[in-house]
Amino acid sequence: MSANMICRSCLLTALASLAGCAVGPDYQRPELTVPAQFKEAPGWKVAEPNDKAERGKWWERYGDAQLNALVGQVEVSNQNVAAAQAQYRRAQAVLGAARAGYYPTVSGNFAATRAQNATGTSASSSTNAVVTDNAIRNTDRISLSASWEADVWGRIGRTVEADTAAVQASVADLQAALLSAQATLVQSYLQLRVSDAQRRLLDATVVAYERSLQITRNRYAAGVAGRLDVAQAETQLKSTQAQAIDLGVQRTQLEHAISLLMGKAPADFALPSSETLPTLPEVPAGLPSALLERRPDVAAAERRAAAANAQIGVAQAAFFPALTFNATGGYQNSSLSQLMTLPNRFWSVGPALALTLFDAGARSAQKEQAIATYDQSVAAYRQTVLTSFQEVEDNLAALRILADEAVVQREAAQFAAESLRLTSNQYQSGTVSYLNVAITQAAALAAERSSLDISGRRLVASAALLKALGGDWRTPSIDSSPDIPER
Repeated sequence: MSANMICRSCLLTALASLAGCAVGPDYQRPELTVPAQFKEAPGWKVAEPNDKAERGKWWERYGDAQLNALVGQVEVSNQNVAAAQAQYRRAQAVLGAARAGYYPTVSGNFAATRAQNATGTSASSSTNAVVTDNAIRNTDRISLSASWEADVWGRIGRTVEADTAAVQASVADLQAALLSAQATLVQSYLQLRVSDAQRRLLDATVVAYERSLQITRNRYAAGVAGRLDVAQAETQLKSTQAQAIDLGVQRTQLEHAISLLMGKAPADFALPSSETLPTLPEVPAGLPSALLERRPDVAAAERRAAAANAQIGVAQAAFFPALTFNATGGYQNSSLSQLMTLPNRFWSVGPALALTLFDAGARSAQKEQAIATYDQSVAAYRQTVLTSFQEVEDNLAALRILADEAVVQREAAQFAAESLRLTSNQYQSGTVSYLNVAITQAAALAAERSSLDISGRRLVASAALLKALGGDWRTPSIDSSPDIPER
């Protein structure tokens, strides 16, 4: 073996041994300042890792079979979830393309050409005669080529690392879209059921007001009450009937919102009224560390930071030469029948080093862009975490304050009902005017409606809290990603 061949072999061996030595920073999760406990739940202890615990279907906490059936349709029908599923499949395809860079590219070629050179003259070196060479020639060629880039500087590895993190972020995005659609449907459903309860209250009140109106008319006919009392009773009745009718607007809009979340046209969906409100669930024992494990938007933001970090290595690898191994072999001849014979064989094999010597700062700019993108993704991750804590604190505070308000409002409704009973008795005994009855009727109805309103706000806040805690979501890896339902 010649010295030249020995030097080539040594060079290739040294370069190949560098394969897998990736340039660029290795990823480390950005540091966060995490509080030991929630401000609104001072009795909660610091959580211990329990990511394998079964969380169940969080909306079943409300004990409503109709709600369970509706939420079950979100995953297979909601169009936002469908878009997130498509994005997840796209990310998987991008990762597959990146992983293909680890393997050689093999291509085959067959060509049959018929050509004639331009007419011209040339001097023969042996005879000093002038000859022309414009004959028509046929050329048949069949070849097989292979090319493989050694990942010396880790460009391919960093690309795969970035795309793997992007797939994991897409999985989390899919779960976030699903959780958001589920939570929105649950909240809309709870508001609709409160609207039904308000309508039942108003319908019962209308019946009571009709009795009061009849009593007042009887008293007017007997000459013990004036026409003003009848007018006030009729005004009270009609106003309440108008309030009951007005509730139809809100209920219809909520029903339409639910149909949209299930991927249905409003004309194809109707939800019958219910006689009871869903059960208010207990506050779950969600903790700061568990929150970071469960929330899909937090996981997605963290995975995007990992992907951006890997892209820095991809940009940095562009400063180093690319080592490619190429091999080509085949047959070429003017006669197709004699093409596949040994004398017509050709081949070539050898490495190639390619390095950009001048690009006017383009690679440096791309690296700075990658670093800036990483810094942006880290800031977005930290902001997402802070926002998640805010959402939990907001809804914990809402549940705590509304629970106290509900007790007081319930007492107010009881006193208003007692005041109405006493005032009605006084009116029938002739000691007060009907204006007193109308005032106490309005106060009693307002107190009952406020009590129902607080119940609805507590239900909606509980759903928002469960969403803020991540629902039943668990951080999946790329190898344990959720099955995508057939559409």
